[in-house]
Amino acid sequence: MRALLEQHYAHIFEPNLLEEIAKAGILKEVSEGEKLMDIGQYITAMPLLVSGAIKILREDAQGDELLLYFLEKGDTCALTLSFNRGQRKSEIRAIAELDTVLIMIPIQKMEEWSSNYKSWRNFIFDSYQNRLMEMLDTIDSIAFMRMDERLLRYLRDKQKLVQSNFLSSTHQDIAYEMHTSRVVISRLLKKLELEGRIKIQRNKIELLALD
Repeated sequence: MRALLEQHYAHIFEPNLLEEIAKAGILKEVSEGEKLMDIGQYITAMPLLVSGAIKILREDAQGDELLLYFLEKGDTCALTLSFNRGQRKSEIRAIAELDTVLIMIPIQKMEEWSSNYKSWRNFIFDSYQNRLMEMLDTIDSIAFMRMDERLLRYLRDKQKLVQSNFLSSTHQDIAYEMHTSRVVISRLLKKLELEGRIKIQRNKIELLALD
C-alpha cells in the first residue's frame, strides 16, 4: 500500500502522514456497479481513490436518483465527514462507475490527522470546496439548462471519465442519473443520432461528435 500512496499522494502528503495512512488504511477493490455506501448507513471510513471512479447520487422520496458528481483518482468525499460528526446517517449513495481501487481511512483518524498534519487539513478543506462547487454546478444545470443541453454535458462528462467513445449505459440508466424519464432521454438520444453526433447500439452508445 505504501507504494500506491507514494505514487498517487506523495505530492500532497508528507512522508510521516503517508506512513500513518499505510498503517491505518484498508486497501479495497470494487467492481463496476458495486455499491460502496447507501442512504441510511452510518459511515465508518472515508475513501481515498487510487484508480477508477465513483458516482455520488441523491434520492428523492419516490426513489428516483440524481447524479451529484463523480469522484476520480486522487479524490476523496469529505461530505462523509459531515455525516459522521453528528453520527447521522448518510444521505447519499456511492456506486463504482468503473472498476476502482481505493484506500478506506477510519473516521477516527480524521480529526487526529487534521490536528497533526497541515497537508491533510488542506486536503480535506479542498475536498469540501470541490464537492460544494460540483453540487452547485449540478443545481445550475437543472435550473438554467435545457434537457438537451444537460444530456450533452452528461455525455461529455462520461466520455472524459471513462476515456472512451463508447458508453455502456442504457437509456434508463441515463434517465435515472439525470432524474428524468426514459422516454425523454430516448427522444433526445435519437435526435442526437439523427444529427450524426452519436450512434445508438444495444445497451451501448458510441459518441461521434459531441462538440
